[in-house]
Amino acid sequence: MVGVYVLLSTFLIIVLVPLINILASSFSSPAAVSGGRVFLLPVDFTLVGYEAVLGNEAIVTGFANSVFYAVAGTLISITLTVMIAYPLSRSELVGRKVLIGGVLFTMLFSGGLIPTYMVVRALGLLDTRWALILPAAIGAWQVLIAMTFFRSSIPGELYEAAQLDGASDLRFLWSVVLPLSKPLLAVIALMYGIGQWNSYFSALIYLRSEELYPLQLVLRNILIVNNSGGTNLADQLAAEQMADLMKFSLIVVSTVPVLLVYPFVARHFTKGVMLGSVKG
Repeated sequence: MVGVYVLLSTFLIIVLVPLINILASSFSSPAAVSGGRVFLLPVDFTLVGYEAVLGNEAIVTGFANSVFYAVAGTLISITLTVMIAYPLSRSELVGRKVLIGGVLFTMLFSGGLIPTYMVVRALGLLDTRWALILPAAIGAWQVLIAMTFFRSSIPGELYEAAQLDGASDLRFLWSVVLPLSKPLLAVIALMYGIGQWNSYFSALIYLRSEELYPLQLVLRNILIVNNSGGTNLADQLAAEQMADLMKFSLIVVSTVPVLLVYPFVARHFTKGVMLGSVKG
């Protein structure tokens, strides 16, 4: 037992120290950050990094866009996942095994980037918000978790009782299945939400209008593409120091929403995954 606590404490320190260092660096001066003088406590405490981040209109717009993509994308993804997974969990569905095989096939093979881009372009989704939501709306892994959860956790007797009461399949799904599936919904919502929040490659491929950029793409452009200083050495040094500081401030700003949401779904996470796992 002592060995377990020692091992867990070691892993906690390994994970926690870099996070504390990032937080401390975000509250330190640009010179202290660039000089590598920050470890676990801020050096020359200042909010200049956050002032630069929050004062950037592109970052504020990108933050709002990412919130929209995460919330709207998660709601659409959960709806479509349940619509696919619940019918597949019913043993009386005709062609059920073939459809499950089709879902499994998509986990192993995909059309690739170019065919996907051509499909998005043919549907007229390029440079629209839907280009970031619809192509990634359904995850095969989430469908399998939900399907197994419905099959193992929703008793068939409930369905028979609902039929005797005259409830339709949609009424049974809405009034019985979904209220009993809160752990599952919390798990897949967290999966889809984090995936949408951290996604930037799809925006890089499909979007051209900067007002539609998510936060992650805005951060990439600021820290990589537009990282240039002034014409003299002093200006270049100041710009490099400020860029180093902004990296840490941006990491904190982009991480806070996920940290705020996670405690509300954490208690369902383990339960939902275990109930949705395949039982031997």
